[in-house]
Amino acid sequence: MERTVVRCAEGHVFSTASFPMQQAERLGPGRLVRCPRCARLRSVVPVALEKR
Repeated sequence: MERTVVRCAEGHVFSTASFPMQQAERLGPGRLVRCPRCARLRSVVPVALEKR
């Protein structure tokens, strides 16, 4: 299963396997996922990774 690196609304960066990547026009790229650092449901967005 592919993992996605995301950033929560509090600024914590982590990876998740449960991030649904389907894009809806009215919803945008954000989704609600439980952040492992603050243990709350937070709005998260994918992090753009640098290619080296």
